[in-house]
Formats: sequence, structure tokens, C-alpha cells
Amino acid sequence: MMRALAERHRGLLPLDTVEGIWRIIISTFTYVQSPYSVHADMSRGDAAMRDSARFHFGFTVPCVPHHSAGGVIEAVARGSGDLGMFALDGGAAAGAWWTRLCPASAPKIIARLPMVERPDHPAGMPVFVIAKPLAEGAARDVIIEAASLDRWRGDYPAALGALGVEIIGNAADGMGLSLLIARPGALHISAVAGALLKAGAADLRITEIGAHAQRFESSAAP
Repeated sequence: MMRALAERHRGLLPLDTVEGIWRIIISTFTYVQSPYSVHADMSRGDAAMRDSARFHFGFTVPCVPHHSAGGVIEAVARGSGDLGMFALDGGAAAGAWWTRLCPASAPKIIARLPMVERPDHPAGMPVFVIAKPLAEGAARDVIIEAASLDRWRGDYPAALGALGVEIIGNAADGMGLSLLIARPGALHISAVAGALLKAGAADLRITEIGAHAQRFESSAAP
């Protein structure tokens, strides 16, 4: 829906306004039907995260501040239908925060925002949105995975990049190294594993921790 709105946008009304109004309507009506909160990691500073939370979810939905990605994950796991959001890197001191999403019952990534990428986006900080595991209806254009392996090797970025796979983060996980990776939904996991093994990885384990819709890049002015 957001892609369609951006593609057909014409005229003087800024795309920021169109997107903002649409998101507030959807978020507010969802909240009226079934109240929920958005838990946000403020460890990188309040301004950018609050801008993103309010732009995407409006002012009616409660925004609950936390001081780490781990705090957001724990809060969403305890809630009945809440969402969580944090910067892609989870904060400088967060370590391999994504490993907390590996258990089957743990929250999972359901979106990467902003959905519409464009110059000077008013809420342009890249963030993940998490929720309890969805039974159905989840977009799977992009699959997010945690890859546990022995150590970092310089060949990993090129090996995965050739497949269209993005390395979003890497950090020690207590047993070696953990990579946070995003692969195209049409690409089988065996291709990712094969590329890492060919690049020298050992003790490899890959766990899916979420998925999201393909984002849309627009050159439209705000």
C-alpha cells in the first residue's frame, strides 16, 4: 500500500505529509481496535528515535522508552501485542543483540523502516520493528538471519554481496562470531551457507529471526 501511494504521488502536497497521514490513520485505527504500545530503544538519543516512532505510529499509540535493544526485546516478549523498535545496529554497546531473537518463541523482526527511502526523509534513521512471532501474513521479501560461526574473515562481505546478501552487523556472541544478515526471500538459505563455507567459515549455524517487505526507493522531494 505504501509503495502504491509513493508511486502515484503527484502535485504540491509533500510525500512526507501523504505518508504521515496514511500511517497515523492505520496505526490509530489499529490501536482503537486492539490497544498496543511501541517500545523504543532510546540509547542512541531521544530525538531521532522519537521522530521515527511518531512518524510511523502517530501520537495516540503509547511510546515506551527503553535504554537498550535488549530491554525492547524483553518488553515485547512480555506484552500481548506490543511492537518494538530500535536502530539497526542496536546501539554501540549492544553486542550481538539479534541472538536474543533466535529462540522460536522470541520476538521476530517484521519491518525495516523507513519503508519509503528518499532524500531528507523526516524520520530517516534505519530501524527494525519487532513483534511476537506472526502466525500468518508476514511479508517475506527479505529474510533476516543470525549466522553463528567461528570468526570474522575478510572474504565474507564479497562472498555474500555477490548473492545480494547484506551484512547488517557482526559481533562476538560468546562462542565465536555472530553475523546479522539480510537475504532476498527468493534466495535459498543453502546458497548463503555455501558462500560462507567457501569463504572459510567453520562451526556455521544459521537461524531465521524475521522477515520484512522490500523497501521502496523514491526520488520524490519531501
